Amino acid sequence: MSSMPCVPVLMYHHVSPSAGMITTSPVNFERQIRGLARSGYRSLTGAEFADFLQGRAVPKKSILITFDDGYLDNYVYAHPILEKYGMHAILFVITGLIGEGVARAHQGNSADLPLTPTHKEAKALMFSDRKDQVMLRWSEIQLMQQAGTFEFHSHTHTHERWDLMHSDPATKNLKMSQDLADSRRVLTEKLGEVSDHLCWPQGYFDDDYIQLAKNTGFKHLYTTDAYGQNIPGHDPAHIYRFAVRNRGFLWIAQRTWLAAHPYWGPLYNKWKLWKRARRKKA
Repeated sequence: MSSMPCVPVLMYHHVSPSAGMITTSPVNFERQIRGLARSGYRSLTGAEFADFLQGRAVPKKSILITFDDGYLDNYVYAHPILEKYGMHAILFVITGLIGEGVARAHQGNSADLPLTPTHKEAKALMFSDRKDQVMLRWSEIQLMQQAGTFEFHSHTHTHERWDLMHSDPATKNLKMSQDLADSRRVLTEKLGEVSDHLCWPQGYFDDDYIQLAKNTGFKHLYTTDAYGQNIPGHDPAHIYRFAVRNRGFLWIAQRTWLAAHPYWGPLYNKWKLWKRARRKKA
């Protein structure tokens, strides 16, 4: 097997016809997934990616597809497209926001699909008593898991930024510790198991959080940091991901190639970090 020198990790949130920030349209999502599949890309499982970081070889065209939060549109639109092309993704789910009830319709099994609001509308609903309108149900999660389109990992139980709510480090850390423990408990109760993969809520983490996560049983920690490479031997406590734009296959093919390239990838990352530093100074 000719192994990949670096595995790019793609980050999605919404797949929905309701345009807005951090949203990919179903048309563009299908273009991306179809193009990746037909170009020979292999979407890894979380366990395969973890093995890769430990030095085990993976197919040359390997990627990891991730989704954050657990929105209903992931089931309605992303799930059937992944199934159609035999691709696999991992979903970091906010366990405290997932509801009960029968599975709803998705694209491909009904023409009467549930509404999937914009991200702005979803944010207004997801922490209210109407969260079921925008978030997944456990029945849908189980169907996606059984189909092999998604596997499910922790995105904490509440998605709260405890550092913004409590200036006292001890209180902040206590709240986060409980958040992590609750997430592990619910995943075990609902799905029968919990992994050592965790995605930070709202992209925030600090040294205290990293140690808390490790103490709670998490090892593979996913960031929103795009400018680095996931290579064998890389620290699993800082996994790089890049946000996927609402564009077609050509864009994602170029961005994935760049993320993985052993020469151009690091140069691109240094250039982007240099540009960011200049903006901060301006």
